[in-house]
Amino acid sequence: MKPAIILFAHGSRDPLWRLPIEAVATEIRARDAAVSVTCAYLELCLPSLPQAATDLVAVGVRHIRVFPLFLGVGKHAREDLPLIIEGIRSEHPGLQLELLPTAGESPQLTALMADIALAGQAL
Repeated sequence: MKPAIILFAHGSRDPLWRLPIEAVATEIRARDAAVSVTCAYLELCLPSLPQAATDLVAVGVRHIRVFPLFLGVGKHAREDLPLIIEGIRSEHPGLQLELLPTAGESPQLTALMADIALAGQAL
């Protein structure tokens, strides 16, 4: 069984804010239908990261990769997220929980953003 993926983002009261996050999930599903992918949020949106992990465990998932969709490595990524991850590990001791680097730490994303800026593409 492939690991499930949780796309983890900050959250917002604006319902349209979630659309790009959900678009990434849709793209993952389109590329690999065997991968279970869901979105989770730090605040202001549901589900929370612990709830998303619990929901996946409830359907038999035993390996989850958490991909933080943050451009910067600020307090949330450095301090808050590791505490949340430890809480999930305590709650689900048999779960293999893998925390990936933030999106902003990816050289591929940096290169893609530079490509977009240089091409002058409308977002």
